[in-house]
Amino acid sequence: MMQFPLILEPDDNGIVLVTCPVLPEVTTFGADKVDAFRHGTEAVEEALAARISRWQDVPVPDADDLGPACDECRAIRISLLADMKVTLYLACREAGVTRAELARRLGWHREQVDRLFRFDHKSRPDQIESAVRAIGKAMAVEVVNSDIR
Repeated sequence: MMQFPLILEPDDNGIVLVTCPVLPEVTTFGADKVDAFRHGTEAVEEALAARISRWQDVPVPDADDLGPACDECRAIRISLLADMKVTLYLACREAGVTRAELARRLGWHREQVDRLFRFDHKSRPDQIESAVRAIGKAMAVEVVNSDIR
């Protein structure tokens, strides 16, 4: 599952500022660390959704991006469905397959394909799998430890 680093910076009023070094547009706040991580996770998913809707680059953090750069740094995981949508998006970009081309390959209406990339739509896993297969790829799922820094 994809992980993204968050940096938490408490201010004088007890509010916690949250940023993401790989997604500079992510800036949010929380009343405490737990609230900050929740808001940070939501903000990361919103930033990813916005980039995908504009067919822009989506950075995939590597181990160096997730390393402990400070005491208040932590990696968060995006939801499984968001992870699947980002993975499909990255595979399409890598293969040079547009949404229109994906719709043609699947024999679907363009709106059906567009929904596969929208984070606010609860796409079914079999739909995402069909889209991945249409670009000549396969999707794998794995279970990992839940301990996140």
